[in-house]
Amino acid sequence: HVPLLESGGGAVQAGESLRLSCATSGSTIRYRCMGWFRQAPGREREAVAAITPTGAADYQESVKGRAVISEDSASNTLYLQMDNVNPDDTAMYYCAAADRTTCTVTSFFEYVGQGTQVTVSS
Repeated sequence: HVPLLESGGGAVQAGESLRLSCATSGSTIRYRCMGWFRQAPGREREAVAAITPTGAADYQESVKGRAVISEDSASNTLYLQMDNVNPDDTAMYYCAAADRTTCTVTSFFEYVGQGTQVTVSS
């Protein structure tokens, strides 16, 4: 069992920042790649960011320079900080984990949470 519980979604204005959180287990944070995905209405799910247990991060091109994925092993929490959001960032955001210790945004993630909705208005 890989617990993944997202929080932090909601309505934000374009240009503002958001921070999503994902509560998980200690073993997941320490031994698995983790990532954030999103899915907008009518579109396929896409990877946003990924991070290895050693902290190596990878980002989708559209969020590079304005998103930061990070982990807090003390609280077993994964974060996604995104600045200067725009309406194209509107989507359901999902926390994910993989049975691997090296990964990029193109990797397969076996475990996916229930998601948290983000809506950006212009």
